[in-house]
Amino acid sequence: MTKSLWWLCLVSALVLPSPGLSAPGSPLAATPPMGWNDWYQYGCKVTDAIVRANALAMVQSGMKAVGYTYVNIDDCWQGQRDAEGFIHPNKRFPDMKALGNYIHSLGLKFGIYSSPGPKTCAGYEGSYGHEKQDAETYARWGVDLVKYDWCSASKVYSPDQMRAAYRKMYEAILSTGRPMVFSLCQYGLEAVWRWGASVGGNMWRTTDDIGGGYDRVSLFGFQQNGLGKFAGPGHWNDPDILQIGLGRLNYNEELTQMSLWCLLAAPLLAGNDLTHMTEATREILTNPEVIAVDQDPKGIEGHRVWQEGPLEIWAKPLIHHSVAVGLFNRSLSPLPMTVHFKQVGMPETVRVRDLWARKDLGTFHHTFSAEVPSHGVVLVKLQ
Repeated sequence: MTKSLWWLCLVSALVLPSPGLSAPGSPLAATPPMGWNDWYQYGCKVTDAIVRANALAMVQSGMKAVGYTYVNIDDCWQGQRDAEGFIHPNKRFPDMKALGNYIHSLGLKFGIYSSPGPKTCAGYEGSYGHEKQDAETYARWGVDLVKYDWCSASKVYSPDQMRAAYRKMYEAILSTGRPMVFSLCQYGLEAVWRWGASVGGNMWRTTDDIGGGYDRVSLFGFQQNGLGKFAGPGHWNDPDILQIGLGRLNYNEELTQMSLWCLLAAPLLAGNDLTHMTEATREILTNPEVIAVDQDPKGIEGHRVWQEGPLEIWAKPLIHHSVAVGLFNRSLSPLPMTVHFKQVGMPETVRVRDLWARKDLGTFHHTFSAEVPSHGVVLVKLQ
């Protein structure tokens, strides 16, 4: 790609309006949010004790040290509303404020879930008609992120009212004076990437729920190509939660998801049981050089630069005149792949570093080649 096109990518990332601000001139989610979400591991069996245990494990495992921050409770925490209309948690969460205080005591942030509809996906109380009350309640509990899931909203809103429904909660959050990352979850409906930032979104789901094996991870990840111009500091495309450590992907497939999500500058939300991780899972989730690709301060989302059937090469420009490159093999057998440096806007001679091996491979001229395993990836940094 030419230098002019790289510059266009950078400019498009910078000119989009920033949503909420945590301080003057400092956008919330200046880099893609990192953390944990309980849904794919626990579903509606989640409890206060489970959340506390995973929050502590986030610290003890080294995840916090490499940038994981948000501890997000998904659906099924809600109880009933009182006579004034304020929401209370159910018996599995006896004291939400105390839970938030515990999460904060670990140096982490507290995320919660609701819906613009009358009910959540699992049939619990949504925020319809109670947006301001719920935002005030979240602020009292010390919430730092709100995931807002469309679900039953389709029963009370038409598609052309979707933006207004999300904007209503965003304004309710703003009125509390507490900065909260606003995560839009509406499965990519109505091309949300085109308007998510305008309704206050810091991140928005570009896909359906990912839960599943390699086929879904592959589909959801690789179909992000072309959405980069809508993302940047403060507002990110979200292809859903990492499936690493859930037993649905093999080792190479887990490397593929982590590599692709980092090239996409996607939010990194672990979805596994952090209290019982294998060392292999922990190493994938905490590789600092791979995470640095995701968290690069330029905030540019990577894109596909070459494809040949099931073989794809993706690139993401980084600071210090370097580029992260992923060579992906979506086929059923290992295959050799070659990236030409001119394809990714680099000079004829570059230094190459393998980011998973955390090893310098040397200086290469014109091209770099590697054998890529089935459903696998080779992730390198060119400098």
